[in-house]
Amino acid sequence: MEFKKKELADLRENYGIATLLESDVDKNPFIQFQKWIETAIKEKIVDPNAMTLATVGADGQPSARTVLLKNYSSNGFVFFTNYDSKKGIQMAENERVTLLFWWKELERQVRIEGRAQKVSVEDSKFYFHARPKGSQISAFISPQSKPVIRESLEKSFLEMIEKYELIDKIPFPSNWGGYNIEPHLFEFWQGRPNRLHDRLQFTLDESKEWKIERLGP
Repeated sequence: MEFKKKELADLRENYGIATLLESDVDKNPFIQFQKWIETAIKEKIVDPNAMTLATVGADGQPSARTVLLKNYSSNGFVFFTNYDSKKGIQMAENERVTLLFWWKELERQVRIEGRAQKVSVEDSKFYFHARPKGSQISAFISPQSKPVIRESLEKSFLEMIEKYELIDKIPFPSNWGGYNIEPHLFEFWQGRPNRLHDRLQFTLDESKEWKIERLGP
């Protein structure tokens, strides 16, 4: 079947609002990331903490989805999810993951490679109970990544709303919590005219120092 579509090959943007030189970046990639995400927040980019998480399970099939960054430090990048979801199962099978931030309005992206480890139960509980009640209930009732019937899901949600109407805290689900991604590689990408983009890669060497290299666009 032939579909009517725009001429995809002709769709392109010619980037050029900024540069990324070695003299511009902080030698610490965590500090450089902080500068960029703070700029994205200041510029009111929609969901500046949205990041693509790519995982690979035991079968070797990659999978990717968008999750939300909820904390970061020199120890890594933290997000929360259902441990029984597809991504949770894949990270249990293979802790190596990639994160990708894309801020189109700034013509910037950041790619991060690292290892995923669960955060403490205490940290997961603290964040879970800080969420809106509706979000807590959704996490509690959802068999994430499993087949569901929409009506049954909504019925379970309404039953939980009624049951815990006068109770602030929803029971903490044991199959839900956070992951910390500890990086060993960062790539900062800045769009440039004529596809001569700036790409600066930080890699962690054996002495735990960050090595900076420019990559071909």
